[in-house]
Amino acid sequence: MSQPALADPALLSLDLDEEIRRLKRERNAVILAHYYQEGEIQDVADYIGDSLQLAQEAKRTTADVILFAGVHFMAETAKILNPDRTVVVPDFAAGCSLADSCPIEPFKAWRARHPGAVSVTYINCSAEVKAESDYICTSSNVKKIIDAIPAHQQILFAPDKNLGRYIMKTTGRDMVLWQGACSVHEAFSLQKLIGIKAKHPSAKVIAHPECEEPILDVADFVGSTSSLLKFVQTDAAEEFIVVTEPGIMHQMQKRAPEKRLIPAPPNANCACNECPFMRLNTPEKVYLALRDLQPQIEMSEELRRRALVPIERMLALS
Repeated sequence: MSQPALADPALLSLDLDEEIRRLKRERNAVILAHYYQEGEIQDVADYIGDSLQLAQEAKRTTADVILFAGVHFMAETAKILNPDRTVVVPDFAAGCSLADSCPIEPFKAWRARHPGAVSVTYINCSAEVKAESDYICTSSNVKKIIDAIPAHQQILFAPDKNLGRYIMKTTGRDMVLWQGACSVHEAFSLQKLIGIKAKHPSAKVIAHPECEEPILDVADFVGSTSSLLKFVQTDAAEEFIVVTEPGIMHQMQKRAPEKRLIPAPPNANCACNECPFMRLNTPEKVYLALRDLQPQIEMSEELRRRALVPIERMLALS
């Protein structure tokens, strides 16, 4: 349930950056923020990263409190790795269209139809789905995970069909794909992308593998969020058309201020390329979550232990 609208006028007079830093010290708290968060949140975070990097930081932390500025499944992963720590989120309603596309009961039935198959599940899923999986992966390590599975073994890949199709092409492995997708990454317009490329012929197109295949086919580089960031920093090109959630461009511009970044447009005349769930988090909600230690992520110990197994397998291979 989303937190109520901020009606307290006292919040307007606060220096939120300073108050958040004060609460971090008092709570012995750490803020983990995804690259897709708005820039103000990234700037007060202790660690910024993609799903794999943040899972690794969550496993390493010694803080008493973890505030996870991202979406719900990311905070669940932090709790799975840290049962004795308090894990809070700015807004409990910050979910994920991809995770929503893979409900637990249909997933269990899908697995049952393929006895003996190994299930590799993208981290963008619920704790319940993780608990029914053999391996968890992220876009940063999915190739490594797939390559570690014996060639004769049938693989079920869920929930992102676009990432799965891309990995099938890059690894040569045949996999059974769950038909889920990220609404943000499916919103990009190929026609508009080609039009922007025509206006900026020297710009390189960089895309996340959650995008649809026609988009990936015209990209100069395809990679995870952290890989896209590194590519902008290290590649010789001066212009990049960025085909992923535009929150990453805050870090890209900070780390490569001399580069020109052009956000790829969605199909409609809207902000559909912005994740509406990520945008539910605000600096005000970060402050309130640290102040009140709410909303907290909780789950049963039995579920946590089962979900931990495939996450630990992923981290061991990463």
